[in-house]
Amino acid sequence: MTVLSDQQKKFYEEALKTTKQEIQDLENQIQEELARVKQKIADLQNAQKAARQMYDAACQRLGIPNDLEEEGEQG
Repeated sequence: MTVLSDQQKKFYEEALKTTKQEIQDLENQIQEELARVKQKIADLQNAQKAARQMYDAACQRLGIPNDLEEEGEQG
């Protein structure tokens, strides 16, 4: 192992501190973005469920089969 001068040691210690904080900041950003994506997916799924209910009601009123029923069960 190479012996570091005090200046080199200080440089690498600062690099460790800085990059460790950067890694934590990035992890926090990842978690925040993931939470936003999960919420967006939940919102879209709720909208899709509501649209499927309206589609099903329209099919019933028209007396026709709901061609999306099988897709809904599969998806």
